[in-house]
Amino acid sequence: MATFQETGLDEQILKAIGELGFVEPTPVQEKSIPEILNCGKDIVSLAQTGTGKTGAFGLPIVQMADPSLDHVQAMILSPTRELCLQISKDLTNFAKYKPEVQICAVYGGSDIRKQIRQLRQGAQIVVGTPGRVIDLIERDVLKIDQIRWLVLDEADEMLDMGFKDDLETILSSTPETRQTLLFSATMPPFIAKVASNYMNDPIEIKIGRTNQGADTVEHHFYLVRPGDRYLALKRIVDMVPDIYSIVFCRTREETKEVAEKLIADGYNADALHGDLSQAQRDMVMQRFKMKHLQILVATDVAARGIDVRELTHVINYNLPDDIEVYIHRSGRTGRAGRTGISAAIVCKKEQSKIKQIEKISGKTFIRKMVPNADEICQLKLQYFVQGIADQQVDEESAVAKFIPEAIEKLAQFSKEEVIAKFISAEFESVNKYYQSANDLNVAVEEPRKKGERQLGDENMSRLFINVGKIDAVRPGDIIALINEFTRDLPKVNIGHIDIMRNFSFVDVDGQYSDQIVAALNGRVVDGYRIICEVAVPRSDSDDSEGGDSRRSRGGFGGGFGGRRGGRRSDRRDGRDFRDDYYPSPRPNRADRRHRDRGGKQK
Repeated sequence: MATFQETGLDEQILKAIGELGFVEPTPVQEKSIPEILNCGKDIVSLAQTGTGKTGAFGLPIVQMADPSLDHVQAMILSPTRELCLQISKDLTNFAKYKPEVQICAVYGGSDIRKQIRQLRQGAQIVVGTPGRVIDLIERDVLKIDQIRWLVLDEADEMLDMGFKDDLETILSSTPETRQTLLFSATMPPFIAKVASNYMNDPIEIKIGRTNQGADTVEHHFYLVRPGDRYLALKRIVDMVPDIYSIVFCRTREETKEVAEKLIADGYNADALHGDLSQAQRDMVMQRFKMKHLQILVATDVAARGIDVRELTHVINYNLPDDIEVYIHRSGRTGRAGRTGISAAIVCKKEQSKIKQIEKISGKTFIRKMVPNADEICQLKLQYFVQGIADQQVDEESAVAKFIPEAIEKLAQFSKEEVIAKFISAEFESVNKYYQSANDLNVAVEEPRKKGERQLGDENMSRLFINVGKIDAVRPGDIIALINEFTRDLPKVNIGHIDIMRNFSFVDVDGQYSDQIVAALNGRVVDGYRIICEVAVPRSDSDDSEGGDSRRSRGGFGGGFGGRRGGRRSDRRDGRDFRDDYYPSPRPNRADRRHRDRGGKQK
């Protein structure tokens, strides 16, 4: 293992990071720092969250920034306000003995006038979110035409959050002589495109395999019935009294519901979602970072950029549709040399997704059983008794004067009787709660035979939507579409999403399926007219309907005009959907929108 001295950092930087407790560089720091300091070539660094990427680019940039120049020399882009502030804080710490190097953070949700004043006073390094950076560039306040370094941190997350156009705008505004440093946990196509179009023969640094989870994280899954997710979550939490965790949900409504239930049941929890104001979000995050909250229930988007390094668990209340998202989630625990657990609460139909994650990430999931009542009560009792045993008695405290009276009242009982009464009083409510608790575990689903169909839950309905991979649609886009046009509904649970080439299927709360169809059908979004219908399982007799039925095997009759018709075999998660569903009623060919391959409505 190399030392920081061997990476080429100067004495001022070494002194600062020594005081921060930095001992040895992480692998990404060991490989990146000398390259940035010495060769000046562009770098693509693929490493998981929590591997020390901020130090990898921040330490050499702080060292090389020239305080005698008052223009911006380094532009660091991050996906969220929280990560922007964290990077700015880290760089300020790195520059402790180089106070002449000015660092400015610019981000949305804060007073832009203050940020403008800071920029006009002069800053060598600017850390910002893409939207605010573009705003300041358009105001002619932030000038990046002379920068030496452009850093894209968490580039894949910026893509997931919809910053693709913003990134291209910023990249095209920078000088060709810049050194571009791209840091990403995964390598989706757009990131590869950035490397190809905007970087000059970049050096590629890989820490572990692409899309591989961190080695310090253990992966567990619990197999339960869909309606038992919340009960399973409570029991998982109950088995770890000192848990410090993020619980990931799919939608803001589910996030609010789960958090409200946990709070009502006495758990130290709160929610983080898109409906919160920036002030509310900051308050929740401050409480969580200070460990005044044990459990943070959040959506993926709301949790972007959260930098908490001591999480014991990441709990997937629902598995995400994108495997890359799962890798991001799990990477939030097991950081800074610690170990962590990424747990998933899954139902039978999600077992195939566990296999897909294992295959791509190279990690093995361990099947864990949801604890039963006796296990939870026993553990809670042990934890409580140990706490009593460890309690120090201060004879000068205000409580001490009441102890003699308590001893006198309890003197009639033996030691065993006092302990029994004490524990009974403390645990009676817990015991009553779990007395009638059922076993939540279900049997492992055997692999399906070829051609066997696996339909959604009975309380879910499957909807057909006429957009798919050809439209560059992602699961998050479909969730956002449903959320956008169903705000008047009290709650919409969204289940599994299957994105095919030309269309998509999504499982939704059955009681609201008709309202969702009515809300979405006919909407025009980005030039596309949405067709949304309830999908029904195909029956064997449908094959006798003739040519149109055969063309329906791709999900509906052969696709839109301009798309290639005929029999298709679109697959996702190892499943074959040719014979599973068609939209009902099936639209007539004349009713379908016509567009060129991948184009918008004509």
